Amino acid sequence: MPLPSLRLKANADRRLRAGHLWVYSNEVDVAVTPLQGFAAGAQALLEAAGGKPLGIVAMSPNNLICARLVSRDPKLALDKSLLVHRLNVALSLRERLFDKPFYRLVYGDSDLLPGLVVDRFGDHLVVQLASATMEALKADVQAALVQVLQPRGILFKNDSSARDAEGLQRYVETAFGAVPEWVRLEENGVQFQAPVIEGQKTGWFYDHRMNRARLAPYVKGKRVLDLFSYIGGWGVQAGAFGASEVFCVDASGFALDGVERNAALNGIGEKVTCVEGDAFEALRGLKAAEERFDVIIADPPAFIKRKKDLKNGEGAYRRLNEQAMRLLARDGILVSASCSMHLPEDDLQNILLTSARHLDRNIQLLERGGQGPDHPVHPAIVETRYIKSLTVRLLPNS
Repeated sequence: MPLPSLRLKANADRRLRAGHLWVYSNEVDVAVTPLQGFAAGAQALLEAAGGKPLGIVAMSPNNLICARLVSRDPKLALDKSLLVHRLNVALSLRERLFDKPFYRLVYGDSDLLPGLVVDRFGDHLVVQLASATMEALKADVQAALVQVLQPRGILFKNDSSARDAEGLQRYVETAFGAVPEWVRLEENGVQFQAPVIEGQKTGWFYDHRMNRARLAPYVKGKRVLDLFSYIGGWGVQAGAFGASEVFCVDASGFALDGVERNAALNGIGEKVTCVEGDAFEALRGLKAAEERFDVIIADPPAFIKRKKDLKNGEGAYRRLNEQAMRLLARDGILVSASCSMHLPEDDLQNILLTSARHLDRNIQLLERGGQGPDHPVHPAIVETRYIKSLTVRLLPNS
Protein backbone atom coordinates (compact mmCIF):
# COMPACT_ATOMS: atom_id res chain seq x y z
CA MET A 1 0.00 0.00 0.00
CA PRO A 2 1.56 3.34 -1.04
CA LEU A 3 2.34 5.89 1.65
CA PRO A 4 0.37 9.15 1.80
CA SER A 5 2.17 12.26 0.55
CA LEU A 6 3.29 15.26 2.61
CA ARG A 7 3.73 18.27 0.30
CA LEU A 8 6.05 21.19 1.16
CA LYS A 9 5.60 24.84 0.27
CA ALA A 10 7.76 26.42 -2.40
CA ASN A 11 11.46 26.54 -1.43
CA ALA A 12 10.80 24.77 1.88
CA ASP A 13 12.96 21.89 0.70
CA ARG A 14 16.22 23.92 0.66
CA ARG A 15 17.15 23.19 4.27
CA LEU A 16 16.46 19.48 3.81
CA ARG A 17 18.52 19.33 0.63
CA ALA A 18 21.35 20.98 2.57
CA GLY A 19 21.34 18.11 5.07
CA HIS A 20 18.72 18.83 7.72
CA LEU A 21 16.22 16.15 8.71
CA TRP A 22 13.33 18.08 10.22
CA VAL A 23 10.14 19.47 8.69
CA TYR A 24 8.35 22.28 10.53
CA SER A 25 4.58 22.57 10.39
CA ASN A 26 4.71 26.03 8.78
CA GLU A 27 6.69 24.55 5.86
CA VAL A 28 3.88 22.19 4.85
CA ASP A 29 1.42 23.05 2.11
CA VAL A 30 -1.61 22.28 4.25
CA ALA A 31 -4.01 23.21 1.46
CA VAL A 32 -2.76 20.19 -0.47
CA THR A 33 -1.83 17.86 2.40
CA PRO A 34 -3.54 18.99 5.65
CA LEU A 35 -1.64 17.84 8.73
CA GLN A 36 -4.80 16.65 10.45
CA GLY A 37 -4.99 13.96 7.81
CA PHE A 38 -1.97 12.16 9.27
CA ALA A 39 -1.86 9.92 12.33
CA ALA A 40 0.95 10.41 14.83
CA GLY A 41 3.57 7.76 14.17
CA ALA A 42 2.63 7.20 10.54
CA GLN A 43 5.16 7.43 7.74
CA ALA A 44 4.68 9.55 4.65
CA LEU A 45 6.30 10.32 1.30
CA LEU A 46 7.77 13.81 1.50
CA GLU A 47 7.42 15.88 -1.64
CA ALA A 48 8.82 19.22 -2.78
CA ALA A 49 6.35 21.89 -3.87
CA GLY A 50 6.44 20.61 -7.45
CA GLY A 51 5.75 17.03 -6.38
CA LYS A 52 9.29 15.66 -6.60
CA PRO A 53 9.85 12.94 -3.95
CA LEU A 54 12.40 13.84 -1.27
CA GLY A 55 12.23 10.73 0.91
CA ILE A 56 10.26 9.12 3.72
CA VAL A 57 9.33 10.98 6.90
CA ALA A 58 8.06 9.93 10.32
CA MET A 59 5.02 12.00 11.26
CA SER A 60 4.31 14.00 14.43
CA PRO A 61 1.47 16.10 12.96
CA ASN A 62 0.53 17.86 16.21
CA ASN A 63 4.03 19.21 16.91
CA LEU A 64 6.02 22.16 15.57
CA ILE A 65 8.50 19.62 14.17
CA CYS A 66 5.80 17.75 12.34
CA ALA A 67 7.98 15.27 10.44
CA ARG A 68 11.51 13.83 10.53
CA LEU A 69 13.29 12.39 7.53
CA VAL A 70 14.09 8.70 8.06
CA SER A 71 15.18 7.89 4.49
CA ARG A 72 16.12 9.92 1.43
CA ASP A 73 15.13 6.98 -0.75
CA PRO A 74 11.39 7.36 -1.46
CA LYS A 75 11.11 3.57 -1.78
CA LEU A 76 12.76 2.83 1.57
CA ALA A 77 10.38 3.18 4.52
CA LEU A 78 11.53 2.56 8.06
CA ASP A 79 10.97 -1.10 8.91
CA LYS A 80 12.85 -3.96 10.53
CA SER A 81 15.18 -4.33 7.55
CA LEU A 82 16.23 -0.67 7.59
CA LEU A 83 16.51 -0.75 11.38
CA VAL A 84 18.91 -3.69 11.15
CA HIS A 85 20.98 -1.84 8.56
CA ARG A 86 21.14 1.37 10.62
CA LEU A 87 21.98 -0.57 13.78
CA ASN A 88 24.85 -2.31 12.03
CA VAL A 89 26.16 1.03 10.78
CA ALA A 90 25.95 2.46 14.31
CA LEU A 91 27.56 -0.64 15.80
CA SER A 92 30.50 -0.49 13.41
CA LEU A 93 31.40 2.98 14.71
CA ARG A 94 31.16 2.03 18.39
CA GLU A 95 33.18 -1.17 17.92
CA ARG A 96 35.84 0.90 16.17
CA LEU A 97 35.94 3.34 19.09
CA PHE A 98 35.71 1.09 22.12
CA ASP A 99 37.23 -2.29 22.92
CA LYS A 100 34.47 -3.19 25.38
CA PRO A 101 30.67 -3.17 24.82
CA PHE A 102 29.73 -0.22 27.02
CA TYR A 103 28.50 2.82 25.07
CA ARG A 104 25.58 4.64 23.51
CA LEU A 105 24.76 2.50 20.52
CA VAL A 106 22.11 4.76 18.96
CA TYR A 107 21.85 8.51 19.35
CA GLY A 108 18.64 9.48 17.58
CA ASP A 109 18.88 11.79 14.58
CA SER A 110 22.68 11.58 14.49
CA ASP A 111 22.41 7.85 13.71
CA LEU A 112 19.52 8.53 11.30
CA LEU A 113 17.08 6.92 13.74
CA PRO A 114 15.11 9.88 15.11
CA GLY A 115 13.28 9.12 18.32
CA LEU A 116 15.47 6.15 19.24
CA VAL A 117 18.18 5.96 21.91
CA VAL A 118 19.94 2.73 22.84
CA ASP A 119 22.57 2.39 25.58
CA ARG A 120 24.55 -0.82 25.72
CA PHE A 121 25.70 -2.39 28.96
CA GLY A 122 27.43 -5.49 27.70
CA ASP A 123 24.71 -8.08 27.14
CA HIS A 124 21.93 -5.73 28.31
CA LEU A 125 20.32 -2.94 26.32
CA VAL A 126 18.33 0.02 27.61
CA VAL A 127 16.08 1.54 24.95
CA GLN A 128 14.21 4.85 24.86
CA LEU A 129 11.46 5.44 22.29
CA ALA A 130 10.75 9.17 22.14
CA SER A 131 8.53 9.32 19.05
CA ALA A 132 5.18 7.88 18.06
CA THR A 133 6.82 6.28 15.01
CA MET A 134 9.39 4.41 17.08
CA GLU A 135 6.65 3.36 19.50
CA ALA A 136 4.65 2.00 16.56
CA LEU A 137 7.77 0.12 15.43
CA LYS A 138 8.54 -1.17 18.91
CA ALA A 139 8.33 -4.85 17.94
CA ASP A 140 10.60 -4.24 14.93
CA VAL A 141 13.08 -2.30 17.07
CA GLN A 142 13.22 -5.18 19.52
CA ALA A 143 13.58 -7.79 16.77
CA ALA A 144 16.32 -5.79 15.04
CA LEU A 145 18.28 -5.38 18.29
CA VAL A 146 18.02 -9.11 18.98
CA GLN A 147 19.19 -9.93 15.45
CA VAL A 148 22.17 -7.55 15.54
CA LEU A 149 23.36 -7.96 19.13
CA GLN A 150 21.88 -11.16 20.61
CA PRO A 151 21.43 -9.50 24.03
CA ARG A 152 20.47 -11.28 27.24
CA GLY A 153 17.91 -8.61 28.02
CA ILE A 154 16.23 -5.48 26.62
CA LEU A 155 14.69 -2.84 28.89
CA PHE A 156 12.36 -0.22 27.44
CA LYS A 157 12.93 2.83 29.67
CA ASN A 158 10.10 4.91 28.30
CA ASP A 159 9.50 7.29 31.20
CA SER A 160 10.88 10.46 29.57
CA SER A 161 8.92 13.71 29.36
CA ALA A 162 9.78 13.77 25.64
CA ARG A 163 7.00 11.22 25.14
CA ASP A 164 4.37 13.65 26.42
CA ALA A 165 4.62 15.86 23.33
CA GLU A 166 3.96 12.78 21.18
CA GLY A 167 0.90 11.83 23.20
CA LEU A 168 2.58 8.65 24.45
CA GLN A 169 2.18 7.06 27.85
CA ARG A 170 5.22 6.61 30.06
CA TYR A 171 6.28 3.14 31.15
CA VAL A 172 9.26 0.97 32.01
CA GLU A 173 9.27 -2.68 31.03
CA THR A 174 11.60 -5.57 30.37
CA ALA A 175 10.59 -6.61 26.86
CA PHE A 176 13.12 -9.34 26.16
CA GLY A 177 15.06 -11.76 28.36
CA ALA A 178 15.98 -10.53 31.82
CA VAL A 179 17.48 -7.23 32.97
CA PRO A 180 18.78 -6.91 36.55
CA GLU A 181 18.13 -3.78 38.60
CA TRP A 182 21.86 -2.93 38.48
CA VAL A 183 23.93 -3.70 35.40
CA ARG A 184 27.69 -3.76 35.06
CA LEU A 185 29.72 -1.37 32.93
CA GLU A 186 33.30 -0.23 32.61
CA GLU A 187 34.45 3.27 31.78
CA ASN A 188 38.05 4.44 31.48
CA GLY A 189 39.19 1.27 33.21
CA VAL A 190 36.92 1.86 36.23
CA GLN A 191 34.14 -0.58 37.19
CA PHE A 192 30.57 0.56 37.81
CA GLN A 193 27.09 -0.75 38.36
CA ALA A 194 24.22 1.37 37.03
CA PRO A 195 20.58 1.27 38.20
CA VAL A 196 18.90 0.99 34.82
CA ILE A 197 15.37 0.45 36.13
CA GLU A 198 15.18 3.06 38.90
CA GLY A 199 18.02 5.38 37.86
CA GLN A 200 18.07 8.59 35.85
CA LYS A 201 17.53 8.37 32.08
CA THR A 202 19.01 5.03 30.96
CA GLY A 203 20.82 4.60 34.28
CA TRP A 204 24.17 6.02 33.16
CA PHE A 205 25.57 9.02 31.26
CA TYR A 206 28.08 7.84 28.69
CA ASP A 207 28.28 11.33 27.16
CA HIS A 208 31.01 12.60 29.52
CA ARG A 209 33.27 9.53 29.16
CA MET A 210 36.13 11.41 27.45
CA ASN A 211 35.88 14.39 29.82
CA ARG A 212 36.02 12.10 32.85
CA ALA A 213 39.11 10.39 31.41
CA ARG A 214 40.83 13.79 31.39
CA LEU A 215 40.47 14.04 35.19
CA ALA A 216 43.44 11.72 35.70
CA PRO A 217 46.33 14.24 35.51
CA TYR A 218 44.52 16.74 37.74
CA VAL A 219 43.34 14.61 40.67
CA LYS A 220 46.27 12.40 41.69
CA GLY A 221 46.95 13.01 45.38
CA LYS A 222 44.33 15.78 45.47
CA ARG A 223 41.18 16.50 47.45
CA VAL A 224 38.16 16.39 45.12
CA LEU A 225 34.55 17.60 45.36
CA ASP A 226 31.98 16.11 42.97
CA LEU A 227 28.74 18.12 42.82
CA PHE A 228 25.53 16.52 41.48
CA SER A 229 27.46 13.25 41.67
CA TYR A 230 24.61 10.85 40.80
CA ILE A 231 26.20 7.38 41.25
CA GLY A 232 29.78 8.60 41.06
CA GLY A 233 30.69 8.81 37.40
CA TRP A 234 33.11 11.65 38.08
CA GLY A 235 33.87 11.15 41.78
CA VAL A 236 34.55 7.42 41.76
CA GLN A 237 36.76 7.80 38.70
CA ALA A 238 38.66 10.58 40.47
CA GLY A 239 39.24 8.23 43.38
CA ALA A 240 40.33 5.44 41.06
CA PHE A 241 42.70 7.86 39.34
CA GLY A 242 44.50 8.49 42.61
CA ALA A 243 42.67 11.29 44.45
CA SER A 244 43.47 11.31 48.15
CA GLU A 245 39.88 12.12 49.18
CA VAL A 246 36.59 12.56 47.33
CA PHE A 247 33.36 14.20 48.53
CA CYS A 248 30.25 13.31 46.47
CA VAL A 249 27.21 15.58 46.82
CA ASP A 250 23.74 14.63 45.58
CA ALA A 251 20.15 15.27 46.65
CA SER A 252 19.25 11.59 46.16
CA GLY A 253 20.03 9.05 48.85
CA PHE A 254 19.43 6.34 46.26
CA ALA A 255 22.11 7.85 44.01
CA LEU A 256 24.57 8.10 46.90
CA ASP A 257 23.96 4.43 47.71
CA GLY A 258 25.19 3.90 44.15
CA VAL A 259 28.29 6.00 44.88
CA GLU A 260 29.11 3.80 47.88
CA ARG A 261 28.45 0.65 45.86
CA ASN A 262 30.74 1.79 43.05
CA ALA A 263 33.46 3.06 45.37
CA ALA A 264 33.54 -0.32 47.10
CA LEU A 265 33.57 -2.06 43.73
CA ASN A 266 36.86 -0.30 42.96
CA GLY A 267 38.37 -0.71 46.42
CA ILE A 268 38.30 3.01 47.25
CA GLY A 269 35.43 3.12 49.73
CA GLU A 270 37.61 4.66 52.43
CA LYS A 271 38.42 7.63 50.17
CA VAL A 272 34.83 8.60 49.41
CA THR A 273 32.49 10.64 51.60
CA CYS A 274 28.84 11.11 50.58
CA VAL A 275 26.92 14.31 51.35
CA GLU A 276 23.16 14.12 50.82
CA GLY A 277 21.39 17.36 50.09
CA ASP A 278 20.87 20.28 47.74
CA ALA A 279 24.17 21.16 46.04
CA PHE A 280 23.85 24.90 46.70
CA GLU A 281 23.13 24.30 50.38
CA ALA A 282 26.02 21.83 50.55
CA LEU A 283 28.35 24.42 49.05
CA ARG A 284 27.32 26.95 51.68
CA GLY A 285 27.80 24.38 54.43
CA LEU A 286 31.25 23.39 53.20
CA LYS A 287 32.24 27.06 52.99
CA ALA A 288 31.04 27.67 56.53
CA ALA A 289 33.09 24.67 57.66
CA GLU A 290 36.12 26.23 55.90
CA GLU A 291 36.61 23.19 53.69
CA ARG A 292 38.92 23.52 50.70
CA PHE A 293 39.33 21.32 47.62
CA ASP A 294 42.03 21.05 44.99
CA VAL A 295 39.61 19.94 42.26
CA ILE A 296 35.87 20.58 42.01
CA ILE A 297 33.56 19.06 39.41
CA ALA A 298 30.28 20.90 38.77
CA ASP A 299 28.15 18.85 36.36
CA PRO A 300 24.53 19.79 37.10
CA PRO A 301 21.35 18.68 35.37
CA ALA A 302 20.14 21.02 32.62
CA PHE A 303 19.30 24.39 34.19
CA ILE A 304 18.01 25.57 30.78
CA LYS A 305 15.50 23.14 29.32
CA ARG A 306 13.74 25.68 27.13
CA LYS A 307 14.77 29.00 25.63
CA LYS A 308 12.49 30.87 27.99
CA ASP A 309 14.55 29.48 30.90
CA LEU A 310 17.74 31.08 29.56
CA LYS A 311 18.02 34.06 31.92
CA ASN A 312 17.24 32.11 35.11
CA GLY A 313 19.40 29.21 33.97
CA GLU A 314 22.40 31.41 33.29
CA GLY A 315 21.97 32.84 36.80
CA ALA A 316 21.98 29.33 38.26
CA TYR A 317 25.19 28.43 36.40
CA ARG A 318 26.76 31.65 37.66
CA ARG A 319 25.82 30.98 41.30
CA LEU A 320 26.98 27.37 41.10
CA ASN A 321 30.37 28.12 39.60
CA GLU A 322 31.04 31.14 41.79
CA GLN A 323 30.22 29.21 44.96
CA ALA A 324 32.42 26.35 43.77
CA MET A 325 35.31 28.73 43.14
CA ARG A 326 35.02 29.98 46.73
CA LEU A 327 35.90 26.46 47.89
CA LEU A 328 38.93 25.99 45.68
CA ALA A 329 42.35 25.86 47.26
CA ARG A 330 45.14 28.00 45.90
CA ASP A 331 45.93 26.97 42.31
CA GLY A 332 42.71 24.92 42.26
CA ILE A 333 41.03 23.29 39.26
CA LEU A 334 37.34 23.62 38.38
CA VAL A 335 35.69 21.32 35.85
CA SER A 336 32.47 23.08 34.87
CA ALA A 337 30.02 21.18 32.68
CA SER A 338 26.65 21.87 31.12
CA CYS A 339 24.18 19.60 29.36
CA SER A 340 21.88 22.53 28.49
CA MET A 341 21.64 22.60 24.71
CA HIS A 342 20.50 26.25 24.84
CA LEU A 343 23.69 27.40 26.63
CA PRO A 344 26.50 27.95 24.09
CA GLU A 345 30.01 27.03 25.17
CA ASP A 346 31.18 30.64 24.85
CA ASP A 347 28.43 31.71 27.27
CA LEU A 348 29.57 29.13 29.82
CA GLN A 349 33.12 30.40 29.39
CA ASN A 350 31.94 33.96 30.01
CA ILE A 351 30.06 32.81 33.13
CA LEU A 352 33.29 31.31 34.48
CA LEU A 353 35.27 34.48 33.70
CA THR A 354 32.63 36.72 35.29
CA SER A 355 32.47 34.50 38.38
CA ALA A 356 36.24 34.57 38.79
CA ARG A 357 36.45 38.33 38.37
CA HIS A 358 33.66 38.81 40.92
CA LEU A 359 35.96 37.02 43.37
CA ASP A 360 38.90 39.15 42.21
CA ARG A 361 40.60 36.08 40.78
CA ASN A 362 42.08 35.17 37.41
CA ILE A 363 41.41 31.97 35.50
CA GLN A 364 43.22 30.01 32.83
CA LEU A 365 41.16 27.90 30.43
CA LEU A 366 43.00 24.58 30.21
CA GLU A 367 40.69 22.24 28.32
CA ARG A 368 37.46 22.21 26.35
CA GLY A 369 35.44 19.02 26.11
CA GLY A 370 32.26 17.87 24.43
CA GLN A 371 30.21 14.71 24.21
CA GLY A 372 31.97 11.49 23.32
CA PRO A 373 31.96 10.10 19.77
CA ASP A 374 29.25 7.59 20.66
CA HIS A 375 27.05 10.73 20.79
CA PRO A 376 27.96 12.00 17.29
CA VAL A 377 26.82 15.47 16.32
CA HIS A 378 24.69 15.87 13.21
CA PRO A 379 26.32 18.92 11.61
CA ALA A 380 23.02 20.29 10.31
CA ILE A 381 21.19 19.90 13.65
CA VAL A 382 22.70 22.05 16.39
CA GLU A 383 20.39 20.43 18.93
CA THR A 384 22.45 17.23 18.75
CA ARG A 385 25.43 19.06 20.29
CA TYR A 386 24.64 19.67 23.94
CA ILE A 387 27.55 18.69 26.22
CA LYS A 388 30.12 21.31 27.25
CA SER A 389 32.97 20.76 29.69
CA LEU A 390 35.50 23.46 30.57
CA THR A 391 38.48 22.85 32.79
CA VAL A 392 39.86 26.04 34.33
CA ARG A 393 42.63 26.88 36.78
CA LEU A 394 41.87 29.53 39.40
CA LEU A 395 44.75 31.89 40.11
CA PRO A 396 45.22 34.71 42.62
CA ASN A 397 44.85 38.24 41.28
CA SER A 398 48.53 39.09 41.35
